[in-house]
Amino acid sequence: MQKEADVNSPFSVQFIGATGTVTGSKYVVRYGRHQVLIDCGLFQGIKNMRRRNWAELPLQPAQLDAVLLTHAHIDHSGYLPALMKQGYHGPIHCSEGSKALCKVLLPDAGYLQEEDAKYANKKKFSRHAPAEPLYTEDDARKVLRQFKAHDFGEAIELPGGLLAEFFPVGHILGASAIRLTYQGKRIIFSGDVGRSDDLIMYPPQPLPEADYLVVESTYGDRRHEYVDEHQVIADIINRTAARGGIVLMPAFAVGRAQMVLHILAQLRQQQRIPTMPIYLNSPMAIRATEIFFDFHQQHKLTQADCQLMDDITTYVKTVEESIELNNRKYPSVIISASGMASGGRVLHHLKTLVSDARNSVLFLGYQAAGTRGDAMTHGAEHIKIHGQYFPVRAEVHNLPALSSHGDYVEIIDWLKRSECQPKQVFVTHGEASAADSMRLHIQDELGWSAEVPEYLQSVEL
Repeated sequence: MQKEADVNSPFSVQFIGATGTVTGSKYVVRYGRHQVLIDCGLFQGIKNMRRRNWAELPLQPAQLDAVLLTHAHIDHSGYLPALMKQGYHGPIHCSEGSKALCKVLLPDAGYLQEEDAKYANKKKFSRHAPAEPLYTEDDARKVLRQFKAHDFGEAIELPGGLLAEFFPVGHILGASAIRLTYQGKRIIFSGDVGRSDDLIMYPPQPLPEADYLVVESTYGDRRHEYVDEHQVIADIINRTAARGGIVLMPAFAVGRAQMVLHILAQLRQQQRIPTMPIYLNSPMAIRATEIFFDFHQQHKLTQADCQLMDDITTYVKTVEESIELNNRKYPSVIISASGMASGGRVLHHLKTLVSDARNSVLFLGYQAAGTRGDAMTHGAEHIKIHGQYFPVRAEVHNLPALSSHGDYVEIIDWLKRSECQPKQVFVTHGEASAADSMRLHIQDELGWSAEVPEYLQSVEL
C-alpha cells in the first residue's frame, strides 16, 4: 500500500470516480501547485452512484489547469458540461477521434437530460419538483469550444512542467491511454482497453515505460466466452421473424452500434437473415456512424464495408419518425440507444415491445449493476420505465462477446507485451469483485504490486 498523500504533495493522484463501479471515471493529478483532471465521466447505474453526479467535487473546477480525456464515452466525458458550469473554462485535451465523437455525444447527452426532465415533470414521477437536468444541450455545445485535439504520440506541455502523451488502445475511435511525466516520474492511465481480436477496431498498442499504472478491470474476473456472434444474431433474428416479432437491440451509440451494423450487413449479404427493415433509431448513433465512416485509418473496415452498412440501414432521425416506428408491427430489427437501457429512445421501444412474447430484446455487452439491462439479463419479470412497470414476456438475450473491453487475459497479455514495469498498479473501473480479481491476476501473473483504491483516496507517487 502506498503512503497516503496530503493535498500539497509534489505528485499525487486522487480517485474521484470509477472505484467500485465501471462509471464516473475521474482522476485528479496534483503536482506542485498545479492539478489536472484525467477523464470527466458521468456516474450511471444504481441510484447511489447517480447521486454522485450532483455531489460537490473534491476540488475547485476553476483551479484546474487542464482536463485530459482517454475517450469519448459518456462515463468518461459526460460530466464536462457540468464541470464548465462550475467554473472550469480551461483546455480539454484529447485525440482527434475523441473530439469528433464528443461533438456528437455531449450535446445529445444534454438534450436527453432536458427531455427526461420535461417528461418527468409532465408525468409527475420525479421526487424533485421540478426535475432539472444536470446540464443542457446548450451547456454541452459551449464546452466543446474548450476542446484541443492531438495526434497519438504528440508531446503536450502543460502548466507547471507536466508532459502528456496519448497512445491508442483500440476500444472505440480515438480511445487512448494517457502517460503523464513530471520531474522524471511517469504514470499511465489506461482508459478503456480494447480487444485483441475486435471485429472492427485495431488491437491496443503496447504501452511505453511508466513507473505507475492505472488500469481498468471491467472484465477483471471473467473471460469473454467464445461464440459465433454472427450465428447467434442470425438465430435470434430468424426465430423472432418466424413468429412475426421485432428484435430490439439496445446498443451503445459509439462502437457497439457500428459493430452490430457491420454484422447485420454481412448476414444480409450472405443471405443468412431475411430481407427485413433494419432501423437505427438514435440521432447520436447515426452521427457517430457517419464519423466512423470518416475515420478509415483508425479501424479495420474498408470503404466498401461501410457502404454496405449504409445501404442496409434506415436512419430514424426525427421524433415523429421514432413514434411512427413504434406503430409498425411487421418483423424488423431496431437498434437504439442506450446500450444498458438507462435512457434515450430505446425506452419507448421497450415499453411497446417488451411485453409481447413474439419479440426479442438482444443486449450487446456489459450491463452495469442497477441498470435495466442488468435486471433484464438476470431474469427480471417486470421492469420500471417512466414510473410504470411492464411485464417482461419478450425473449431476452445478452451477447457479452461483442464487448469492446478486453477481458483479464487480453489485458494481462497486452501488459506483458508493453515496456512498462510499474512500481505500483492501481486497479479501477470495475465492480468490486472484478477489480480485486484483476489485482490478483496482475500480482500473480506479472509480479507487480497492485491495489484497488477506494473512492476519494489520494496516493502520493
